[in-house]
Amino acid sequence: MLSAGAGARAQQPTTAVSRQSSQLLPALFRDVDPEQRLSVLYLGPATSETVAFFSAYRSHLHIADLFSELPPPATTAEEDRPAFLRRHFTRALQLSADRRFDLCFFWDLFDYLDGAALTALLAVLRPYLHPATLAHGFCMHSPRSPAPPVCYGIQQADTLSIRSRPVRLPGYAPHNQKQLRDLLHCFRLERSVLLPDRRLELLLRAQLAPAG
Repeated sequence: MLSAGAGARAQQPTTAVSRQSSQLLPALFRDVDPEQRLSVLYLGPATSETVAFFSAYRSHLHIADLFSELPPPATTAEEDRPAFLRRHFTRALQLSADRRFDLCFFWDLFDYLDGAALTALLAVLRPYLHPATLAHGFCMHSPRSPAPPVCYGIQQADTLSIRSRPVRLPGYAPHNQKQLRDLLHCFRLERSVLLPDRRLELLLRAQLAPAG
């Protein structure tokens, strides 16, 4: 089953697809029971190979292309920015109240959200996580590095698909690794791998403090 948040039907890149092996993707699928329904949050443009990959699982795939929403809308001086951003991401994600995600794919979204926006996004997501939720994402190894103009998908359980982005995305301002660890308040870093494009591939696990 596939569901969509705001921006999920944005046109995907049409350039040629290349492949890159991943050391971390297999960890997300290693313990998946093929008979158990898998709930997946995918925060990026839907690619044909990714949709085909998840069609082999008994999965609910919720796609919300937050990249098509960049940069997050600005607030006026009178507005409470944290509350405003939480409302923005609530609208963009369009999540069902009873949903709990087993896997979350952030891709390189962390590099395009400032601290307030990333904090607000995770505050909205937290009620939809459970203690065994795993997540995958990227961040630049050095905040001074230029943005690689590519977007990723899933070709196989150990293989990423890579397409060139048709245009550069607005708002590129990567965090250093300490800042990002602090901002990812409901996840802990399990493992990271440095990729050829100087980006770190991240494996995250939910770290949920008691609500309230």
